[in-house]
Amino acid sequence: MVYEERNTWVSLLVTIVALPVYVIVVLTQAGGGPLAEVDWAPIMLWTIGITIVTSILVSILWGIVAGMREPDGVGRSDQRDRDIARMGDRVGQAFPVIAGLGAIVLCAVEAEWFWIANTIFFGFALSAVVGGIARVIVYRRGLV
Repeated sequence: MVYEERNTWVSLLVTIVALPVYVIVVLTQAGGGPLAEVDWAPIMLWTIGITIVTSILVSILWGIVAGMREPDGVGRSDQRDRDIARMGDRVGQAFPVIAGLGAIVLCAVEAEWFWIANTIFFGFALSAVVGGIARVIVYRRGLV
């Protein structure tokens, strides 16, 4: 498995784990009450921060293990990796745009900040997940 593919897997898996954890924590904090009354900002920021740090640490550790097994292939990427990354970005880029439009609509109807922030948050998260899945598929099946 090449360097970029490992990093794609790590980001994808960490994001897939972080999203339900975020939802569970927010629902727990709500305790059956209105979601908009949850102090969502610290939960969201911690989720984003922990996701980033975890992705970096797991990528480093996996890279070390991979480097011990195959020292020549560590950290290398080529044109194929760049093409796959670009394709994954294109596949996922629609979701932040959709989330941004949704946030504008929510602002227009004067929705609670909770809903606006979560719309944007999940748009970016969905972009990362869908783009990551697209990259993994292309790494396994090849670019067409």
